[in-house]
Amino acid sequence: MDVSPFSTNGALVLANAPEGVDKDRFYRKILGYSGIVIVAGPILAWLALVVPGWL
Repeated sequence: MDVSPFSTNGALVLANAPEGVDKDRFYRKILGYSGIVIVAGPILAWLALVVPGWL
């Protein structure tokens, strides 16, 4: 995932956060957003591809 603080893009975003930003809080926000995307992504894909019965 590209928004995770463990990925290259996430680490770059975290490292380049503006001067006044609390890095620990920003890290937790990115990590929380990553968790939401990990849970919501498969559910939304299932709803879009399986539920309509296209396949």
